[in-house]
Amino acid sequence: MTVSSANEVLFNPQTRVAPLGLIAMNGATELGDKIDHYLTGWSKEGGYDTESFLIESQCPRFSSGDGKGLIKSTVRGNDLFIIVDVGNYSCKYKMFGQENSMSPDDHYQDLKRIIQAAGGKAHRINVIMPILYGGRQHRRNYRESLDCACALQELQDMGVSNIVTFDAHDPRVHNAIPLMGFDNVMPTYQVLKTMFKKIKDLHITKENFMVVSPDEGALNRNMYYASVLGVELGMFYKRRDYSKIINGRNPIVAHEYLGNSVENMEIFISDDIISSGESVLDIAYALKEKKAKKIYAYATYGLFTDGLEKFDKAYEDGYIDGILGTNLTYRSPELLKREWFMEVDVSKYIAYFIAAINHDVSIGTVIDPHEKIHQLLQKYNQK
Repeated sequence: MTVSSANEVLFNPQTRVAPLGLIAMNGATELGDKIDHYLTGWSKEGGYDTESFLIESQCPRFSSGDGKGLIKSTVRGNDLFIIVDVGNYSCKYKMFGQENSMSPDDHYQDLKRIIQAAGGKAHRINVIMPILYGGRQHRRNYRESLDCACALQELQDMGVSNIVTFDAHDPRVHNAIPLMGFDNVMPTYQVLKTMFKKIKDLHITKENFMVVSPDEGALNRNMYYASVLGVELGMFYKRRDYSKIINGRNPIVAHEYLGNSVENMEIFISDDIISSGESVLDIAYALKEKKAKKIYAYATYGLFTDGLEKFDKAYEDGYIDGILGTNLTYRSPELLKREWFMEVDVSKYIAYFIAAINHDVSIGTVIDPHEKIHQLLQKYNQK
């Protein structure tokens, strides 16, 4: 759909659910500004002059560490969208004179404070939570908590109507709230667009290019990439030592490869998260031992919890040729300066989602990612 025809759907006052309002929580202001830029731009092109959809809010803290939520203008009757990045550890607050980094728990509590501050006056409350709170604790082994499921049910009880997340670690957490709107979005088109734009001389053919899944859990997403690109798929599985538990998990003994030969092939690996980065580097080393030509990895959330030095060395030694990651969570200034890192901007896609929900239309009415991927591949192959 063209921009002009999309505007007819998205910025018709007669078809919207209610006036649109955006709240970007602390740590999500950069993403919120980008989303607002697209929404206001489309609105003006559609003939509806809106300066900004953003509503100012804050969550100040007392010196004891207690906090409160504050919305600085009316939200009565608004279709309210709250954008929160629970993974942004760069946000700080003071408690008893000491500075603390905000954890996912702190961000989630602030989200609940803002929902409370709305006081039930908004027409509808929607939460844009790209990195899902508690998403890595998605199933129970032994006597364990189910953080993500409980959080989703709590938000439902607080009156939230829709949750939009990206690349959930396990989308089956939706089973905890089967009667509530829950969209798990995969930014496949944005990833491919960035890859084709920033990586020179890619040869997307069966003879030169392969997609490799880093483990069984990531098989579906890598299968999709292999399918749309028309190339072969390989995979690794994690051989674990189930007699030991280290940091709450059974340690990985080895990564075993299944699939066609990767010799002289360009490899693309996709996963939802790079945490410490040990797994993706182990796989890169294993692929290089099998004489892979180039290795590119993508993770929706590049956290790099153990620092960047290991990736710097792997890049310098030729084990990896590039890492792609989205702007859906905090990226440190040091990461953004790295030559091997390529940022995937997903703010426009979120803006489309917000506009579609605000008008109660399917996102497919506004933008068809499958068709856009097809057009992108055609354009790239013609080059």
